[in-house]
Amino acid sequence: MNEKLGISQETFAFFLPIISLFGSTFILLVVVLVLNSLASRFIRRTVNSSELRRKWLVQTRNGIILIFILGLILIWGEELRTLALSVVAIAVAFVVATKELILCVTGSLLKTGAGSFDIGDRIQIKDFRGDVIDQTLLATTILEVGPGKLTHQRTGRMAVIPNALFVSEPVINESYTRQYVLHVFTVPFKRTDKWQAAQQALLVAASKHCQPYLENARLYMQRLSDERGLDASSVDPRVTIQVPTAAEIHLVVRFPVRASQRSYIEQLILSEVFTEDYSGKGKSTDEEEEEKEEN
Repeated sequence: MNEKLGISQETFAFFLPIISLFGSTFILLVVVLVLNSLASRFIRRTVNSSELRRKWLVQTRNGIILIFILGLILIWGEELRTLALSVVAIAVAFVVATKELILCVTGSLLKTGAGSFDIGDRIQIKDFRGDVIDQTLLATTILEVGPGKLTHQRTGRMAVIPNALFVSEPVINESYTRQYVLHVFTVPFKRTDKWQAAQQALLVAASKHCQPYLENARLYMQRLSDERGLDASSVDPRVTIQVPTAAEIHLVVRFPVRASQRSYIEQLILSEVFTEDYSGKGKSTDEEEEEKEEN
């Protein structure tokens, strides 16, 4: 008869379990509705107190709904388990296929939530260093600054950094203090050079070029420290000494400067200081002064 109706045995065998499940669900629904109707009628006839009657009606209704849900789980349990496994498999495949995109979105949320940097800030992450000019959900665009980590000139190249890097790599924000920054650069000397004279000359030159805005920088740093609950940093120019090897002396120059003039002021200081020759020829500044006094 199935063949006469145009239904093959395979099609009928496929739809038979589904028809059985829907039939069981329909029977369960009818039983639940009848049970709810009988229980409600019994409560209304036997319970005289309106408050108690309302309470029993609500509890009975909730109990019958719970029975209906448990019945559906028993009827459709196997299909629900198969569906859950399929959904999990699809979800795993989706995550594997879009892992990098998910990491990029996560990195975007991380840097936004942490307030790591804004448009215009100079940042460094891994080997990338430059000024941020654009941010999207998937990538951050910077204008490269370099070469290296100590110079402050734009190279003319643009770098597009995937936001996934912000999940696993630390970010250095060189514009943390915004308007004024404490700029640092290092000048190497040999132990036999006249580094004492160079140290003094660097300090004088740095103080000279910072003098016009030194007080404004001090007030700005103080206000910034008060806003963020930090100890105020000293903004006075200073030149400290480092000894990386036994034969070398490094002079570390630190001075306040407007964020946009770091490279410019650094070059002014170096150009002014190195108009003099500080090669010691084996004699220190103290020895030369002693020789002058003896003469």
